[in-house]
Formats: sequence, C-alpha cells, structure tokens
Amino acid sequence: MYYCQRYAQLLILLFCALLFCSSAQAKSKYLFKVATIAPEGSIWTNRFHDFVAEVGERSNGEVGFKVYSGGIMGDDRAMYRKMRIGQLHGGGFTMTGIGAVVPDFRVMGIPFLFRSYEEVDYVKKELWPSFSHAFSQKGLELIAMTEVGFVYSMSTSPISTLRELKKSKVWAPEDDPISIAYLQTLGITPLPLTIPDVLTSLQTGMVETVFNSLYGAIVLQWFTKTKYVSDIPFGYAYGAMLLDRKKFSKLPESYQSMIRETAAKHFNLLMTDTRKSNYDSRQVLQDNEVSMVTPDSGDVQVLSDMRDETVRRVQGTAFSPEIYKATVTLLDDYRKQTSK
Repeated sequence: MYYCQRYAQLLILLFCALLFCSSAQAKSKYLFKVATIAPEGSIWTNRFHDFVAEVGERSNGEVGFKVYSGGIMGDDRAMYRKMRIGQLHGGGFTMTGIGAVVPDFRVMGIPFLFRSYEEVDYVKKELWPSFSHAFSQKGLELIAMTEVGFVYSMSTSPISTLRELKKSKVWAPEDDPISIAYLQTLGITPLPLTIPDVLTSLQTGMVETVFNSLYGAIVLQWFTKTKYVSDIPFGYAYGAMLLDRKKFSKLPESYQSMIRETAAKHFNLLMTDTRKSNYDSRQVLQDNEVSMVTPDSGDVQVLSDMRDETVRRVQGTAFSPEIYKATVTLLDDYRKQTSK
C-alpha cells in the first residue's frame, strides 16, 4: 500500500511539473524551439538546461526554450531543414552536420591538427569572428561553440598499426568530406553513416572501427561493442549552438546581449565539464574492460604526415584556402609564443 501511495504521489508531482513547464512556455513572449542529438542527461543537455533556466529568470519568463533532445527531431541535416521551414528555431549541431551549410566551420576538424586543448582554445577564440560572420550570412546566429573533445579510433579488435586499420571496416561521419578524404588518403574506403546509425552498425558488424571522444563513446553506448581504443588523439571534434537569426533579431537588444552573455557563461562551464568527463571516462572505460592500445610510433608519423596530403585534396571544396591559411598561421603563432 505504501508503494502505491508513493507512486501516486510521484505521478501527481510529475504532472504538476509538466503543467508548470507548459505554463511557463505558454507565457513566454519569445519562444525558441531547439533540438540536439545529444542524449537527455548528458553533460551537454544538462548544461543547456541551466542556460535555459537562467535566460528565463533574467528575462522574467519572456524568453523561453522548448528543447528536443536525443535526436527526436532527426540528425543535424533534418534539424537544419526544420529550421528552414520554421518548425525549429535553433539547435546544437555537430561540426560535421552543419559543415555542409558553412564549410569553413570544418577547418578545426582536420585530423592531427591540434596537439593540446590550449592550442584549440587559442585558435577557436581568434576564428570566432570569421565563424560568426559566415553563419550570419546563412541566416544563423552563432550563440556558442560546443565541444566533444579529442577523438580516438575505437574498434572491435585491437589495432596498433596502419596495416591492421586498413583491414578493418571503418566508419566515417556522413557529410564529413575531411575525414572521408583523410581515410581514403590512407588507402581506406570508409562507410559513411550518420551518428545515430553507428551503434546498430557496430552491433551487426557492418562497421568495426569508429571515432569518438572517450566520454562520447560512453554516452552513446559505443563502448559496449568497441573494446579497444588506439591511445592517440585522431582529431578534435566540436559543434555549435545556433539560433535562427531572423527570430533572434526580433528580440530586444537587451535580451540579445543577455543571451550572448549567459551563453558565454554556461558554455564555458560546459567546456570544462566536457574535458573533465573525457578525462574521467578513461578510467570508466578501463573499468568496463576496454583496453587502451599503444599505436606503432612509425605509423603515427605516417598518420600525421597524411594530414597535409588530405588538405591538398579537399582545400577549396571542404573549406576555403583562406580559412585554412588563417588557422595554420594562428597555430604557428601560438606554438612560437609558447616555445620561447
């Protein structure tokens, strides 16, 4: 009897909470419907909910967000299409997903480009004005850049050499011409798939090697099938929080500034959360019988050298020569400064 009463109380509380949320959204003078493929309960959605709550508080409830998480609005391409017809007003996009709209945004995802998060932070800060302008030209307001972190190759069997990698069935993110071209440069024909399709493909054996951050592999459950991680970062993965620029511009300027300020606060905290989660996830993976494999040092050099060949192949189509030159110049400047 006690448990029945307790269950009834919980249902009442849940109903009241939903009623309150619906009421709060109904009262919002400016309501943004946004979506993301990030699962509910992940650090990305948790921190975004904190952002939403503060925006609502600071606007006295006039600015609200209805969040569709976990990919229920489809992948990045589907989300963007729904923004174009007004069904959505924004979203959290991966670099690969939104790169088809703003190709230059892909440039930081070149494999083996960055050596540290310090390099990432420096280049990202300097490129922000270019990215923001490029998105605005497409009717999008860049609210924040998000982070997945450094990604690793993860496989169903141990891979320590390039020869072993070539024998594997390798995945590449769909609509990611840089990763696809890079793998092709290595002599690998990857299988392009959207992120939501990866786990099923691992389960059926359609793919055997994938790429993700350590935390991302846990959140998306890929680690249940990929029990081996090549212990060297393959590249850097990131994304963007974007809003429909036309709808955003209808906000009073004070609200626009407040949203930017609040986003800077919470998405900076998210970056810290993400990096800590990736660090902690190494031990979590090892506790779940995932092995860290040391790659052959000679092959690591080959993998790094193939970056430049890949850039020659995709420059001008995957991203502009201008943004690549700016990125490399910034990276060189930072390395010179820190080497003194």
